[in-house]
Amino acid sequence: MGAEGRRFKSCHPDQSRDGAVTVFRARTNDRQNEEHHHNEGARSVKSTVEQLSPTRVRINVEVPFEELKSDFDKAYKALAQQIRLPGFRPGKAPSKLIEARVGRGAILEQVVNDALPARYSEAVSASDVKVIGQPDIEITKLEDGQELAFTAEVDVRPEITLPDFGTIAVEVDPIEITDEAVEEQMLSLRQRFGTLKGVERGVQDGDFVSIDLSATVDGEEVPEASTTGLSHEVGSGQLIEGLDEALIGVEAGNSKDFTSKLVAGDHAGKEAVITVTVNSVKERELPEADDEFAQMASEFDTLAELEADLRERVARVRKVEQAGQIRDKVLETLLETVEVPVPEAVVQAEVDAALHDAIHGLDHDEEKLNELLESQGTTREQFDADAKEAAERSVKTQLLLDAIADAAGTTVGQDELTERILFQAQRYGMAPEQFIQQIQQANQLGAVFADVRRGKALAGVVDAATITDTTGETIDTAEMFGTAEAEDAEGVEAAEQE
Repeated sequence: MGAEGRRFKSCHPDQSRDGAVTVFRARTNDRQNEEHHHNEGARSVKSTVEQLSPTRVRINVEVPFEELKSDFDKAYKALAQQIRLPGFRPGKAPSKLIEARVGRGAILEQVVNDALPARYSEAVSASDVKVIGQPDIEITKLEDGQELAFTAEVDVRPEITLPDFGTIAVEVDPIEITDEAVEEQMLSLRQRFGTLKGVERGVQDGDFVSIDLSATVDGEEVPEASTTGLSHEVGSGQLIEGLDEALIGVEAGNSKDFTSKLVAGDHAGKEAVITVTVNSVKERELPEADDEFAQMASEFDTLAELEADLRERVARVRKVEQAGQIRDKVLETLLETVEVPVPEAVVQAEVDAALHDAIHGLDHDEEKLNELLESQGTTREQFDADAKEAAERSVKTQLLLDAIADAAGTTVGQDELTERILFQAQRYGMAPEQFIQQIQQANQLGAVFADVRRGKALAGVVDAATITDTTGETIDTAEMFGTAEAEDAEGVEAAEQE
């Protein structure tokens, strides 16, 4: 039937969409070549493991035909439902008649296709290795009535020698709460309660304008780049490059042309002539910072109380920023000092995912990506190199933190998993139930679990390390890191301002 020598990709998908390293459940193995016999008896399933590299093995599996009886029964049953034989109801035809109708080769092919995934999984469980990703399976021998033999080459977790975490020492910035930082918070609060007033003058930085935009490329209009009645804060840099500079000095009712490269649509990356027309100009008037403002904008009665609260908010943000710096520097030290071989196939999967996401955002047009990169002053080669570097770091980080978690016996409780889910749901502005449904549909619950476990592993390293600030003060990191530790200082700061 020509099955011998055939290759099969992935009987056991084991790589999540976002590139996170997931692992087939098996025990850690310190032996490079090991033989296993599944079931007792003279004719049992036999498997051996060859270490091809620190991150890849070949599993050789030999399955005697008597071990395939259940697979033959399943194949006959499936085929019996598909074919019709005179005198027999569907599914009731004898196996010999079914074989006579479809041929022995079809039976064997069905059996092999059904047997490979389960036999591969059994071999992995028995081999004491932790595999990553998808196997490349090749049938090496198929003798009817005698034996099925195949090999499975697959990436595995490398053996990682961990250092004494007590020898790690990092230095970070001290927490500083300046009057300027408190004043910035007060200004931000006053801006939220400010009012807009129309003015009859040219546009200035910080004004709010209503504008119309149109664009042409090589003299031809670009409909998707045209809009009317668009509200914009001048100086925010939130719209097309060069717009804020072009608006300065323009009065309501007037227009101005400037050139810029389009970043989306069919003309992404191309130089365009942009025409901006100013419909109205407004400036923001801020309320005075006094007791009356404090009562309007907060639960406090006096400005002094409000300022004290803002100072506490700044302190919380600075603490989160410092925790993030501690985490990043400890992780960087680990990555620099610990040798972690990375599986190339897993790295390539992350690179492919990054490329897919980039192209997906450009109407699945790869040429648009190249044009966009050119407009940003870079190249496709640099994009690919950066993507590979980021993927290698990501995979190395995951493998290292997983090894630390394994060594420490780190577990994740249901309350910790729930806390992380609630934190992320809030961060993305979603109801917890909606967020849970979304990650379940995307099959990402395991990735959330892994993130929590890795966070706990890193927190353990931080706890063992020596952390000081640039003034020489030792920092107590106890209770600094939790399930939702120091995720993103900017996100926390934004939340504090709301």
